[in-house]
Amino acid sequence: MTTTSAPETAPGYRYFAPWLLVERVGSVHVVRINRPDSYNAVNEGLHHALAGIWRRLATDEDVRAVVTTGVGKAFSAGGDMDMFTRMIADSELRRALFAEARTLFLEVIDFPKPLVAAVNGAAVGLGCSIALLSDLMVMGESSYLADPHVAVGLTAGDGGAAMLPLLVGMMKAKEYVLLGDKITAEAAEKLNLVTKVVDDASVLDAAIALGERLAALPAQAVQTSKTAMNMHLRRAALGVLEYALAEEFSSFGTAEFEQRVARFHARSRGA
Repeated sequence: MTTTSAPETAPGYRYFAPWLLVERVGSVHVVRINRPDSYNAVNEGLHHALAGIWRRLATDEDVRAVVTTGVGKAFSAGGDMDMFTRMIADSELRRALFAEARTLFLEVIDFPKPLVAAVNGAAVGLGCSIALLSDLMVMGESSYLADPHVAVGLTAGDGGAAMLPLLVGMMKAKEYVLLGDKITAEAAEKLNLVTKVVDDASVLDAAIALGERLAALPAQAVQTSKTAMNMHLRRAALGVLEYALAEEFSSFGTAEFEQRVARFHARSRGA
C-alpha cells in the first residue's frame, strides 16, 4: 500500500488546517493530528478543529471510512499545558472549551461512519478518549493509552471515567483512571481494547487496510449497525460525562492543579 509522504489537506477541509490534515488514501480518508513539535498536544485551535471535523466528514458523501492518526511520534499527548495555564486564568475560555469538549465527545460517539484509530506512540487524555471511541483500533508495539487527569489534579472529565468502566470493567477502569498508569499495547490486547497490535512502522498501513474493508461494506448496513452498538455506550456514558465535565471544570480552580501546572512549567524552563 502506498501513501503520500507529505499529505495535503483535502479540498473542503482546509478550514481545519493546520491542526488537522485530511488526505484520501484509496477509499479511506486519513485525518492526521498535526502538532508534531508538541507531540500533538491539544491546544485551543486543535480542540476546535477536533470538535468540528466530524460533522463535515459525516455529511461528505465521498467519505466511507475514516482513519485517525498523529503526525510524528505520537497520536496525541493530551492537553497542552500552556492552554491549561490560560484556562486557569480565563474562566470564559475555560467555559467555552468545556462546552466544546462535550460537543467533541458526542460528535465522535455519534459519528455514523466507520472510524479506525491508528495509535502511533502516546494516546493520552483526549487522545486516549478519541482512540477508545473509535470502532476499530490498531496500536504499535511501543504505543500506549493513558488517562492522567487525576495525576495532574483534574477530574477525569472528557472520556476516561465515562468510557473505561464500560470497556474493561470497574476494577480495571479505576486502576487506570485513578492511578493514571499506561495501558501498553500488550495490556490493551489482553483487555480487548485493541483490534490489532503491529510493529510501529506498520500502524497506519494496517489501519488503512481495515478502513478499506469497512469502506467496501454496504454503507447503510455498516453505519446503522455501528449506531445501534454505540447506543449502549452513549446511553451509559452521557450522564457520567455531564457530571465529570462539571467537576473537571471545578478542578481548574484548585490549588493542587495550579501547583502541578506550575511545576511542569518550572521543569520545562529548567530543561
